[in-house]
Amino acid sequence: MAIDTTETTSASPTAHSPLGTRLSTRDKLVLFVLCAAQFMVALDFSVLNVALPVLGKDLGMSQSALQWAVTAFALPSGGFLLLFGRIGDLYGRRRLFLTGLALFGTASLLATFAWDPASFLTGRALQGLGAAAIVPTGMSLLTTTFPEGPARDRALGISGTLLSLGFTVGMVAGGVLTDVLSWRSTMGLLSVFALIVLPLAPGLLPESRTPDRPRLDVPGAVTVTGGLLALIYALSTAAERGFGGTDVIVTLAAGVLLLAAFVYIESRAHAPLVSLPMLRRRTVAWGNLGGLVTFSMMSTVVFALTLYLQETLGLSAFETGLVFGVQGVMSAVAGVYAPKVIGRFGARRTLVGSLAGQGLFVAGLVLLNAHTWSVWLATAAVSLASMCHLGAIISYGLTVTSGVPDEEQGLATGLVTSTQQVGLTIGIPLLGVLATTSSDLLAGVHTVLALDAVIVLAAAVLVAAGLGRDRSRPVEAEALGLR
Repeated sequence: MAIDTTETTSASPTAHSPLGTRLSTRDKLVLFVLCAAQFMVALDFSVLNVALPVLGKDLGMSQSALQWAVTAFALPSGGFLLLFGRIGDLYGRRRLFLTGLALFGTASLLATFAWDPASFLTGRALQGLGAAAIVPTGMSLLTTTFPEGPARDRALGISGTLLSLGFTVGMVAGGVLTDVLSWRSTMGLLSVFALIVLPLAPGLLPESRTPDRPRLDVPGAVTVTGGLLALIYALSTAAERGFGGTDVIVTLAAGVLLLAAFVYIESRAHAPLVSLPMLRRRTVAWGNLGGLVTFSMMSTVVFALTLYLQETLGLSAFETGLVFGVQGVMSAVAGVYAPKVIGRFGARRTLVGSLAGQGLFVAGLVLLNAHTWSVWLATAAVSLASMCHLGAIISYGLTVTSGVPDEEQGLATGLVTSTQQVGLTIGIPLLGVLATTSSDLLAGVHTVLALDAVIVLAAAVLVAAGLGRDRSRPVEAEALGLR
């Protein structure tokens, strides 16, 4: 999503402060609303994972069909992300943000009271559509409310940390709610979040849009949305039924062709959805690759471990949530110390090291077996992998935006946001469903984790080679205000 840094906004107290380092009460409330919305969406990516086995039995969904509870959300949230981001840029981000919140809350209620698989999956798909409107417009509102410099960097750091933390908190909350109440309460929690944020947002958030109101890049929007939808569908279906099906072959080919057409169109568009010259920067291209891999592969690990802990070890949803609760605590610890590590070694070195650490600890999970002591190995390995994962999240965002001129910072920030959401979207359809469709669940989990580790380690090598030697002074973390 291309974000213009010369914005038309209503008055923002932060924008008038000399340095933008002190946040007024209003600015803090704005940050709360935007981060709460992002946190809510991150919860939705994970809060249902722990409840999947129980949900499947209640609604009569087979184990192989459970992945559609995730994919039904992932298809629209990933497919419409860039399109909705650009619509918000042109016609009003605040307006689209509020529309997305209302749709998300209504869809959550539908999923809460679903009476069969069709009604539930409809609710999940509408949630994904709402999320596709909330995420890019929320990030754009954040970057236009807080000016360039320490205030914006700190806000982005908080937003990124909460996005990762929300995914983990969702696992814990999902386990507790499913055991104490039912799986339906996990969807009810999301509707409560929407009801809290929606009344606060209109009076706090400024409207903003690009000042020159260029025409919407309709060909680019159609090709990228269709391409992402086709690819996600093809990967999800192939994991369930294999790559031999006619629908899989057709949609996979269509997805590749549409994305190729998108690249061609963007290279000639006057106001493209994505800036291709920006993607040619080493830090932007390789940094975003690292971000895409760390998000997608960690979501896959969590999905596979959820099934393993409940179906193989026989843990309850609550006990499974406790395992991921430890992971959440360790992620919070990493969020405190990651800026210090970045400050000492630089964002690029931290990104490569974090990816390598994530891959190695995920590889350790291949040793899991059907014995109960494996729960300790699962807890330790996924917690350490998550600490590295959070380090990769913070460092890739700084890597992508480092060395980018002020007038292009909005473009770089938009790519960071897109990478986060696409990464969260494609991981489970790409690898996670190999576990649900395997005749031997434990063997399927081992396959998923092994492939996951190989992909992350390969990405670490590629990112290291692509970024080259980091000769910049490792001071990026100071901008976060967390050192």
